[in-house]
Amino acid sequence: MIRDIRNNPDFLAALLHGRRSHMAERERLEALCRIRTIRQFESEISPGSQTDSIRKIQQRLAQDLAREITRIAARLVPTDADLIRWLAVRFQVENLKVLLRSLLTGIRPAAMLPHLLPLPRELAWNVETVETTQSMEDLAHLLPQGPMRKSWVEAVAVYEGENRPFFFEAALDRAYFRELLARTEALTGDDRDLARPLVLQEIDTYHLMLVARGVFIHRLEAKILLPLHVTGTGISHERFTAMLTDPDLRAAAGRALGRALDTLPAAPTEASEPAMPVDPAGLEALAWNRFLRLANRAFRRSHMGFAAVVAFVALRRVEIANLITLSEGIRVQLPEEQNRARMIPRRNLEAAHV
Repeated sequence: MIRDIRNNPDFLAALLHGRRSHMAERERLEALCRIRTIRQFESEISPGSQTDSIRKIQQRLAQDLAREITRIAARLVPTDADLIRWLAVRFQVENLKVLLRSLLTGIRPAAMLPHLLPLPRELAWNVETVETTQSMEDLAHLLPQGPMRKSWVEAVAVYEGENRPFFFEAALDRAYFRELLARTEALTGDDRDLARPLVLQEIDTYHLMLVARGVFIHRLEAKILLPLHVTGTGISHERFTAMLTDPDLRAAAGRALGRALDTLPAAPTEASEPAMPVDPAGLEALAWNRFLRLANRAFRRSHMGFAAVVAFVALRRVEIANLITLSEGIRVQLPEEQNRARMIPRRNLEAAHV
């Protein structure tokens, strides 16, 4: 349990550095990749727990992170807590996506309650409120009051008549990222300089995936996707517009170098050589690699500063993503080499700097 450490950032940072040493990464992650059964996997990551349900294990991993974030935020000074507390709202957003999918497929939201991630009290919804939700407009009442709720109402109006979750999920992400960026910009000094690249990375990954999936998978027109852009990041509105109209995904992804990507899959050096395929999943993995690099840098450079707290949450998110991916690999009995190849950072992407 994290003790009351308000106004004692040195103690908090020291505590987080200690917690970091126990994360599932490097050698420990390598060892977990060799596990072949769910029971053994669970005993390694959560000693004392007993369940054969992959879904419950994954829910607990995410739930633990949500609780950890809210505990940290509760013990920070208000100006710092605002940003950390917002990072936990991400879990609310993911729950809301579950409910909107149910509405779009004709399933009552009440039936989806068992599938929602259990959240700390300050993030949890009243069961009766969920059960009375019957429309996209009703979902607004589950959102935090302010810019995020307003953005959702606007999106419902813009995409009225749409029955594909893609638009509405992207609209939720946009609303969340707008507020996240605003709270990040309110930081000052080194904290802002170190935390801001992490936040921009996440938002520009969202921009890149809008292009990769919206244009090159769903074949959507640029004018439909343009309203989903978030202002103030490395991928400007002008650059985003160009990406939406590029002839192929490699060209579009090239515009994200230095913003959402450090590298691209290698291009052929001779006409006879095939290029490595550029696909949304591969680009997303490369974006996660950059996210991890920036998180490690912020954690190391901030050391005892508030940016180390932001970086710690980012590192924990990578850890949880790896553990959930690994649990799925164990469930379908993927070979050890394939499990390892799916971890972040992805080392099997033969990338070349451009």
